[in-house]
Amino acid sequence: MIDAIVSVIAQGRSFLVASHGNPDGDALASTLALSIALREMGKEVVAYNRDGMSAEMAFLPEAASVIDRLDEGRSFDVGFVLDSGELNRAGTFLRNRCTTLVNVDHHPKSEDFGDIYYVDEKCCASGALIYRILQATGHAVSLPVATCIYAAILADTGSFRYANADQEAFRIASEMLALGVCSWEVSSSMYENHPECQLRLLAAALKTLKVSDCGRLGSICVTQQMFLDTGTGSEHTDGLVNYPRSIGGVLVALLFREVTERCFKVSFRSKGAINVGELARQLGGGGHHNAAGTTLEGDLESIQETVLSRLQDFLP
Repeated sequence: MIDAIVSVIAQGRSFLVASHGNPDGDALASTLALSIALREMGKEVVAYNRDGMSAEMAFLPEAASVIDRLDEGRSFDVGFVLDSGELNRAGTFLRNRCTTLVNVDHHPKSEDFGDIYYVDEKCCASGALIYRILQATGHAVSLPVATCIYAAILADTGSFRYANADQEAFRIASEMLALGVCSWEVSSSMYENHPECQLRLLAAALKTLKVSDCGRLGSICVTQQMFLDTGTGSEHTDGLVNYPRSIGGVLVALLFREVTERCFKVSFRSKGAINVGELARQLGGGGHHNAAGTTLEGDLESIQETVLSRLQDFLP
């Protein structure tokens, strides 16, 4: 598959690089890594995400180039959809905008929507897949590209704390550091640059903290009223689910985020062998073994009961 990707890069002139909506660090950093590299090759490139660039990742090189709206009728020789388990997470309309569509992903059971399907669910991050592709093209990795690749891996491995922080993750990170990436600058920009309102949202969410009687499940909630009270939005919820996950003895953490009055986004984080990705897929969502999510309709209490009931089958 990499050979096919190298071929379309060589032959293509205009490129679209997109990733899933409500993007995380890997999605945005991978988008920028590939976009910058393609421009360095002399290609015409549009970097797109329907929700735009997050404040947390705005420090990345050429972050301002990511747009959240495409010109009507604009088409491309090649479209890359990165880090999206399903095309609808990035935008189903992208299929008709690109002569050749390439799916680059590392989510389990990623939808086979591309003309070229390059998915490795064992890979630590989509940023690592971009690095493999660039190596195959023979294109030298510049410092801006290296910064984005390093940030992508840092984000999706939880700063090298998660089980996906394998040998390849550390090897690529080491190579990016050798190219001049400053690890402290990247990590401090990602994790020590939050607006005050985000911490006030965290304070409000932690007041909803619940731990099950058995001590293995922890959850918090974020409501629309909390957003109004703190002047925040959904983009400020990234990482909140890790707080109940950090409690000793908790094996599965959940974040229930109110989208509308009867619609909630549920984020799952687990430790060890508990496969919350499979649970999320059973509930109509998707994700990785230890990090996944879904969207459910109903009132908060009934949704919590449904999720916690289904979780019982996944606990040891």
